[in-house]
Amino acid sequence: MSGPRIPLPTDRSVPKYGTPVDHAVADFAGAAMRQRHLDPVVTELVRLRCARVHDCRLCRSVRDVDAADELDEATAAKIDSWPTSDLPDRLKAALRLTDAVILDPAAAGPELRAEVRRHFSEAEVAELLLDVVKWSQQKASVALRIEVPPREGLSELRFDATGQASVGEALSPSDR
Repeated sequence: MSGPRIPLPTDRSVPKYGTPVDHAVADFAGAAMRQRHLDPVVTELVRLRCARVHDCRLCRSVRDVDAADELDEATAAKIDSWPTSDLPDRLKAALRLTDAVILDPAAAGPELRAEVRRHFSEAEVAELLLDVVKWSQQKASVALRIEVPPREGLSELRFDATGQASVGEALSPSDR
């Protein structure tokens, strides 16, 4: 079976099936993406870590244009082995918290709390946690393989003033 297991809506302006829960999830996602306390590189690395852990084809195939100037593909690839990478301690703290939230919440003890607070303000920690939840809300769609399939190669990812995402142009190899 190559297609989705359940039919997808064709009107992309309506969240999933248009239920109140779908609208609430879309509103939450928009609110999370409107936060601007974290720098774009932290946000993008957290998004990519969630994409890899959840195996979201779409999220793995897009790159946030706000982080593009500061984040190349070689650096992005380091999130697969972030604990032993040469990523800065600030980014490792963000990825450690990300993994704790999505893989092992019991790991979020006093040691992790102290590490995260060394690198991030309270507002940044709140945004970081919102980002992890936002980038994890599609897990059911991914598990059923009903997430929107990506184009071939990498594409631009942008967020409008309301925090809603849109996939843009394909990125050329020189943009990566």
